[in-house]
Amino acid sequence: MDTPPSVVAPRLPANPADRGRRLPAGIVGALTLVTIGWTGLVVPSLIRSIKATFAQDDVGIGLVYLLWAIAYAAGSFGGGALTERAGRRPVLGAATLVHGVGVAGLGVAGMGLAPSWGLFMVAALVAGGAAGFLDGGANGLVLDVYRDGRGRAMNLLHMAFSVGALAAPLAVGALVEGGVAWQAVVIGTGAVAALLAATYGLVPMPTGKRSPRAASAQRVAGAAGGERPRWLLAGPLLLLGAAIAAYVASEVGVSNWLVRFLEPAPLTTATLALSLYWAGLALGRLVSSAVADRFDHLRFTIAMALGMTVLLAFAVLVPSLPISIAAFAAAGVASGPIFPMIVALGGEHRPDRSAAVGGSLTGMAVVGSTIYPPVMGVLSVTVGLTVAMLGTAVLAVGSAIALVAFGRVTARRA
Repeated sequence: MDTPPSVVAPRLPANPADRGRRLPAGIVGALTLVTIGWTGLVVPSLIRSIKATFAQDDVGIGLVYLLWAIAYAAGSFGGGALTERAGRRPVLGAATLVHGVGVAGLGVAGMGLAPSWGLFMVAALVAGGAAGFLDGGANGLVLDVYRDGRGRAMNLLHMAFSVGALAAPLAVGALVEGGVAWQAVVIGTGAVAALLAATYGLVPMPTGKRSPRAASAQRVAGAAGGERPRWLLAGPLLLLGAAIAAYVASEVGVSNWLVRFLEPAPLTTATLALSLYWAGLALGRLVSSAVADRFDHLRFTIAMALGMTVLLAFAVLVPSLPISIAAFAAAGVASGPIFPMIVALGGEHRPDRSAAVGGSLTGMAVVGSTIYPPVMGVLSVTVGLTVAMLGTAVLAVGSAIALVAFGRVTARRA
């Protein structure tokens, strides 16, 4: 596969006011990603207790996952547009409160003599939609305040998500095994998550609003050039959306089915492999935060996607269990930087639309996570789980191809 020529992305002039807002805004973004990484793993961590409380089977739990994902995608797409109209502080401040209430509602639905499964699903919709607002919003915030060094900033931001996703199963499992009711754990999680709203009220940050004058000027310029108005997620950004959707479909597919794929191994070994995979994601983002800005961002991301492809295929096909587990962990390291680097590329391509870019790309990522992982269950019972797992490697190379196409289209337009 030929690598596209290096692309010099357009940059807005650095705003001196952003320098004083970088660290506080970066911390708020990281806390937001830790929070949604944690809350996103609460239901999977409590799946046995939830099924017993509501007398549900795997189909019912799968429906909750689907509702959460659909709401998450809708929140991601809609959050960017709403931020450009109403401003970042009120939109994300309200989203943190709604997210906390929604998560707490999951626990409230499981209390009393007659737990309400309907209320549980409504709470999942509310919590998932608000989480989508926060995910896209945090990405847009960090893109706005870090006009340079975006590779480092985005990798550190998404490492925070990995930390939250790693910590939740360990902490939640320990609390429940220690005798704490699962409902209390979820309500407490929601209460703490809602406290994040205070940071959006206190910390200085760019408004994220898009001025009517700028929007009008862009329409006029497009009309003068004979161009038709287009959605933001079109052309090169649509290719980035395809790349991030394919990547996340692969990542979530591995995460959701790895324990099942390693079924011949003891459960403790299989869950250790899953933990190592997520630890690899966190490590990959940490290392990339130090080195990514030394390379062309596009070429770096393509190289990581190709490395992920090779390692996943090797991990699935190698007959040795220890080597397979090590290869999955290495695939996690290679895949870690891909999501944040794609968002960074989007921010560099459209630095004037950070809020919308962050929300749109996050929404496309959720679309990918919603489509392929459920399909893997169908593939597993028809052609075998090995073929389904190899599909994650195919998706990884598909992400690389979309990135190559993005580079070529961008270079031609430049």
